[in-house]
Amino acid sequence: MALLLASGTAFFLFSGDLEDSFSIPGTPTDEVNQQLSSEFEGMGGGAGTVVYQTEDGTPFTEEQQEQIADRTEEAAEVDGVEDVIDPFATDEEVADQRQELEDGREELDDGLAELDAGQEELDEGRAQAEMAGMLDQVEDDLDFQQSQIDDNREVIEEQEEELERGEAMLEMSSEISTVSDDGATVLVNIAFTDAQEEVSQETRDAVMAVFESDPVPGTEVEFGNDIAMSMPSLVSTAEVIGVIVAGVVLVVMLGTLIGAGLPILTALVGVGIATLIAMSLSGVLEMASVTPILGLMLGLAVGIDYALFIVNRHRRQLKEGAELTESIGLANGTAGNAVVFAGTTVLVALLGLNLTGIGFLGLMGSVGAIAITIAVLIAVTLVPALLSLVGMRILSRKERARLDGADGADGKHRHGEQDEVRPMSTGRALLRTGVAVLALGIIALPALDLRLGMPDGAAEPTDSTQYAAYTAVEENFGEGMNGPLLVAADLTGGPTKEAAEEQAEEEQFQVAEELYSRDDVTAVAPIGISDDHTMAIFQVVPEGGPSSESTEDLVDTFRDLEPIEGAGPLGVAGMASGNIDISDTLSDALPTYLSVVMGLSVVILLLVFRSIFVPVVATLGFILSYFAALGGVVAVYQWGWLGAIFGVENPGPVLNFLPTLLVGILFGLAMDYMLFIGTGMREAYVRGAPARLAVQQGFRAGRAVVTAAAIIMGSVFGGFIFSETMMISSIGFALAFGVLIDAFVVRMLLIPALMHLAGDGAWWLPKWLDRLLPDIDVEGSALEERHTHAEGTGEPGTAEVPEGSADEVAPSRS
Repeated sequence: MALLLASGTAFFLFSGDLEDSFSIPGTPTDEVNQQLSSEFEGMGGGAGTVVYQTEDGTPFTEEQQEQIADRTEEAAEVDGVEDVIDPFATDEEVADQRQELEDGREELDDGLAELDAGQEELDEGRAQAEMAGMLDQVEDDLDFQQSQIDDNREVIEEQEEELERGEAMLEMSSEISTVSDDGATVLVNIAFTDAQEEVSQETRDAVMAVFESDPVPGTEVEFGNDIAMSMPSLVSTAEVIGVIVAGVVLVVMLGTLIGAGLPILTALVGVGIATLIAMSLSGVLEMASVTPILGLMLGLAVGIDYALFIVNRHRRQLKEGAELTESIGLANGTAGNAVVFAGTTVLVALLGLNLTGIGFLGLMGSVGAIAITIAVLIAVTLVPALLSLVGMRILSRKERARLDGADGADGKHRHGEQDEVRPMSTGRALLRTGVAVLALGIIALPALDLRLGMPDGAAEPTDSTQYAAYTAVEENFGEGMNGPLLVAADLTGGPTKEAAEEQAEEEQFQVAEELYSRDDVTAVAPIGISDDHTMAIFQVVPEGGPSSESTEDLVDTFRDLEPIEGAGPLGVAGMASGNIDISDTLSDALPTYLSVVMGLSVVILLLVFRSIFVPVVATLGFILSYFAALGGVVAVYQWGWLGAIFGVENPGPVLNFLPTLLVGILFGLAMDYMLFIGTGMREAYVRGAPARLAVQQGFRAGRAVVTAAAIIMGSVFGGFIFSETMMISSIGFALAFGVLIDAFVVRMLLIPALMHLAGDGAWWLPKWLDRLLPDIDVEGSALEERHTHAEGTGEPGTAEVPEGSADEVAPSRS
């Protein structure tokens, strides 16, 4: 309670704003933005979009236009805003440019007509002079007139070339507009002084307040996701349902409301502490809105499971006749020890995300590690304390009555179920292996089509202002206007200022033509040329949206393009470009991180099981469950399969950091399940059971607790699937699906079958390696042996192991 109060105080004193964007310094997009900031005043900052629509679908009236113009002027005064563009003024400027070009074309045509007429008159005069024999007398005058006509024609031709260039530029940019064709929708473009990811929420809120606080009568205003932030809710109905399902599983398993409520209560306390600590760090760290929710998700699921392991062990010991206080200590020294080891495994995997070198991802791992640490500490401190407070009420009335009537217990398993265990047949083991591998392979197939990206406005909740703005832009201006690209081209310059200026205009047009000629480009508009005439920038509107595959291909194409020989390739920036760079960086980091995790898996399992075969098959099983989980995510969130069930209305790329995040979390949880299934097999084998019989005995010992733990985790993670935020939903689905696949298909179907097929070879370890490896007493076997010996109930290490929990089985000691 003191720690909860302290973390709450820290939250109120030090918490800050959460971010709604992700950035990685040093990416190509970041480099272009830095270059633009230095070359162009007011460029390189973030952007925002405000969408106005008339309520009745009719064009804006003059009064409404004036009121919107007033709002843009007011918004331009907000601190942190570089400029706000009046959409109607922009549209008028384009119309004026078009009219100037038309007027220029008329004047040019008139001038050419006059020249042609003058040339015809001159030619006639020359012919008449020649016929009259007076050509020598007037030839100098005629030649002078001809030179004037030629000079004028050359000037007009230059003007015509410039006019044609302007007409071509206007045609290329004709699809870029801030007023829709029907005049009922307009875009107010906002330029911020800071980079997109550095724009404070106060600045954004102040801008939105300008347009919302004094609405324009007869209009509706919406804000794009580049300015509005949808803060995902920490607690939702779906998550509560997930906890209720977990409670039902606990009641069924433990048979008592107090026993079921205790793990949930302690998990909620742990989650409260961890979440408040994480939120208090947001004042000094740039933290994405999804980060504390990830910590909550992990802390809740793991906290319930870890408390369950200790409570279940304590209940079993009480039913065997152990004294209350002694049972609590023994449960904490055995099952609690296993919890510490399991939690440490997850902790190391999450902290390993910092090895990727990607700041926001490392912070997610660190916040998740805080949640896991708190869950472990709660499990081995608060859980024993509460067990002491509830006393024997942790057992149901029937269990207490049976215990009182039995006048003690001998600690033996009275049902003889272990004696009835028979090893599975080899044929059945082969069948189970084939079915498991085939099923996992089929489920993993969609992962081959994995596309990474960031959710755009289409992925926002359908009742949000971001979604309304995105769809309004798409319907009235084209999908590409939701994510225009900013293209920068280096120019060759010139020996003099005049030559450089002329050369720059020609090269600007050359680049624009090259960009416009590409497939999937809707429009190209020149924005400007730097003062030293060495760089030009363009706005390019793609046909597809910011997360579409065609836009990704377009960015790659532009970056490989060198339209001006010797000037170097083009640079690309913008929201779509930034998301692509983040996805590419994460994709590059994933193989390294996956390799580190696989190596960690082999080392941990080698220490625990003292075997070569077990770590290898367990790690390969993790790889299968990982890619199967990714396959499920691709099928649902990228392809849209079963989208109606999971609330996926607009399928798109998979969240770019999800595959890397999934590695760390799923690895830790998979190792937990392997621990609780595998240690029973190892212990039975060391105690003398034949290898194949030991597999079945260990499976029987651990299956109940692994089943309950997997269902609980799946329920808690699954509750987040129905979050309105697609980012949270996809993470919840990946974790829930991955946990269930790993527990029920890999650990409880595939691993026992492979262990059976390996026979004694499953436990082979070179003697020299056996001598080098330290003794890892994961589940407090030494403590249990001393306790058994002190009671005089049997020789050390000979107590029978009842079915029901993997943490009831002690691993061997070397």
